[in-house]
Amino acid sequence: MKTFAAIDVGSYELSMKIFELSGKNKLREIDSVSQRLDLGTGTYATGKISADKMDELCRTLKEFTKIMDSYKVDDYKAYGTSAIRETSNQMVVLDQIKQRTGLDIEVLSNSEQRFLDYKSIASKGESFRRVLEENTAILDIGGGSIQVSLFDNDTLVSTQNLRLGVLRILEVMKNIKATPARFEHLVDEMVMAQLSSYKKLYLKDREIQRIILIDDYVSPWAVKQVGRRKEEAAITFEDFDTLVSYWNKNEISQLAKKLDTVEEKVPLVFISSIISKHVAMMMGAKKVWTPGVTLCDGIAYEYGESIGMFKEEHNFEEDIVACAMNISKRYQGSQKRAETLEAITATIFDSMKKVHGLGRRERLYLRLASILQDCGKYISMSDIGTSSYNIVMATEIIGLSHKERELVANIVRFNHIPFGYYEQTMEQQQMDRQTYLTVAKLTAILRLSAGMDRSHKQKLKRIKATLQENELIISADTMEDLTLEKGYFDSRAAFFQEVFSVTPVLKQRKKI
Repeated sequence: MKTFAAIDVGSYELSMKIFELSGKNKLREIDSVSQRLDLGTGTYATGKISADKMDELCRTLKEFTKIMDSYKVDDYKAYGTSAIRETSNQMVVLDQIKQRTGLDIEVLSNSEQRFLDYKSIASKGESFRRVLEENTAILDIGGGSIQVSLFDNDTLVSTQNLRLGVLRILEVMKNIKATPARFEHLVDEMVMAQLSSYKKLYLKDREIQRIILIDDYVSPWAVKQVGRRKEEAAITFEDFDTLVSYWNKNEISQLAKKLDTVEEKVPLVFISSIISKHVAMMMGAKKVWTPGVTLCDGIAYEYGESIGMFKEEHNFEEDIVACAMNISKRYQGSQKRAETLEAITATIFDSMKKVHGLGRRERLYLRLASILQDCGKYISMSDIGTSSYNIVMATEIIGLSHKERELVANIVRFNHIPFGYYEQTMEQQQMDRQTYLTVAKLTAILRLSAGMDRSHKQKLKRIKATLQENELIISADTMEDLTLEKGYFDSRAAFFQEVFSVTPVLKQRKKI
């Protein structure tokens, strides 16, 4: 049994949940506190958190620490989202928080934040698994942006971020002095301008049966409306239409009472309901499931996984790989080539564990680089490395931080260009020594593997790799001519040997 605190420094409010974690995936919420603090509006407009907001932020977090002490929590995680992420003096802000409250705040990239929100749904257990068996979309509405993720039979098909966050939209409405009579129409125009492009590029003719809604605005209202006694709080398209119509006909005070919320939050509920309504309408979904979870639930779920108390019932790593596969597909990459390189690199990586000293996460980076290693051909056949690097850096991969995405992008890049030594690479890429060594090791494996399929004909079958003293014996079945593959293998063996002090040897078995 462990007691854990999850803290979310959000764009609109600060929240903390205290959980008890026990074996067999049991996660029990024992307390929840929140404090409204609009950090997002000022940050999105000026790029900084004002002094008075900073004082209130630290004062609230200090209160959170007292609550944590009263529960004698064993551990905690505190994360900042878009408001902290978009603050220009982020390092100063985090240092002030540390000095004044004692709390270490980690800033999530958008893809990391959405991945934790996604994991928060997994805390609902069987309901989550059952819903993902259908064609499902997860609509994650935040203060700065929204994330739309499409699933087909439990597989992530695509995920995209749109800058349609409720606080960002509200700030625009205030700046243009939108009257209540014009508010809905103007929000409609803002939302549909981006959703129409999204539909054309990513949704196309796909039919979505159900939407899972994650937000801090409509979800609490929906859960109360349906009742906590039911396992799934599902609301219909008509419910959204009724909510929007009701907003237009009543005063803020009446709406706050109806929605059981504070008056300041009413416009945010309205904007979130418009976004949800239009997404449901665009996808043809009849119902929206609101599991009533927050980022804090996802933080606790991931913590349970990290300490081995939770067993993954859904393979989240494969969702990250699926994202890479979809990026490759978008840029006309070969699926067979990607699958071949993924298999070869994994075989070599697993056989070299005692030498490279890398773990499961680094193995994932290698898989992603194998899939994305030539996506830049879509832009330039003569500068594949740089073009591939730029594509990876410009494309969000859910579940990876910016630093991790840059690591993968560099592996992809150096697969095609000469590998720079540390001083030069550090100056150009701002890498630390550990990241540099990881990139070097994974690049060496990818280069060797790519040489083994230089013809792109997947000639090698049933590849095995065995480490014998200072040699890595790689054997494969084939009846085809391997002259080209052996030539490229030998030319890339030198870098592999330089990195690992191991000589790779390719042996051909004649019969399949």
